[in-house]
Amino acid sequence: MDKGSAVLHNGIPLVVYAIYSIFQYMNIDPDQVFPALANTTRLRCLYLVASNDDVCVCEVVEALGITQPRASKALNALKGVGLLSVHRDANWNYFSLDNAMPEWTAALIAATVNGLGSSRTHVTDQKRFKRLNLRGTGATCS
Repeated sequence: MDKGSAVLHNGIPLVVYAIYSIFQYMNIDPDQVFPALANTTRLRCLYLVASNDDVCVCEVVEALGITQPRASKALNALKGVGLLSVHRDANWNYFSLDNAMPEWTAALIAATVNGLGSSRTHVTDQKRFKRLNLRGTGATCS
């Protein structure tokens, strides 16, 4: 068998399987998105990230008054379903909305964030975040 005709054990050509896998990776499954949004801490994190350019874990910890493991778990859950992306800059890991999310997901997130904007909890979190000056102090996440 030559390399051009490589097939998987179930008869699917390797190239078809690879394209399908990439397509699946790029799409976001509603069965994963909605459960990810059904958690107060994750919604608070999502609101904070969506309302600001880039947000570091330690900023989430301070703004929401939660532990670092809890913040990391919530942010990584949102990242895991394709809602957030992360980039590293020196000692900081910044989370932001994932620009590659499909239109339906972006519309859902925009509506969710808009709705949360009238919540006392989320408004208070945002005010606390705006008062933080962790980046100016040279502090790093521990």
